[in-house]
Amino acid sequence: MRIKGYLVAMMATFAMSSAALPAPTKNLSMVTGGATSQPIGHYDFCHVHRAECGADRNAAPMEMTDAKWALVRSVNSTVNNTITPMTDKEIYGKDEVWAYPTTAGDCEDFALLKRRILIQRGFEPANLLMTVVRKPDGEGHAVLTLRTGEGDFLLDNLASTVKPWFDTPYSFIKRQSSYNAGRWVTIENGRDVLVGALR
Repeated sequence: MRIKGYLVAMMATFAMSSAALPAPTKNLSMVTGGATSQPIGHYDFCHVHRAECGADRNAAPMEMTDAKWALVRSVNSTVNNTITPMTDKEIYGKDEVWAYPTTAGDCEDFALLKRRILIQRGFEPANLLMTVVRKPDGEGHAVLTLRTGEGDFLLDNLASTVKPWFDTPYSFIKRQSSYNAGRWVTIENGRDVLVGALR
């Protein structure tokens, strides 16, 4: 009886301490806000690839299977290992050229190619969103956000694995709208996640 009483007391203490714990603060999905400026490189890209920058069907976040995850990881790894990282200055002699890379490209080119391959493999464009972030050193960077029923994940040329967006060191600025690939929206909880990710 003494042991049983001890266990009951321990369970009560655990329940009280659990109730006092703060709720998790990480959001599995980014919280987007209002319309914001389109990156100039994407604006120019849309003039060349008009069919890829219009209104999208309002698709729900994608329900993933093991096979879909395997495909996403394979595309991320293959593009990262196939394309040589080079700046726009080195390739084109000017800044901010968004294009599909063949042998070399910078961060947004990696993301554009991954997006195109996954769309060709049946993923909805509304769930594959170009995203602008800021690295801890303050430098701008572009990644591809995958919207899923499990939350938002990043395909990044600087990372060998596909990670939840909140498990990265970035400050999130803006991304394509899921309703229209030619429009961009703010990311409202991007800075809060950065603080949490660095703890």
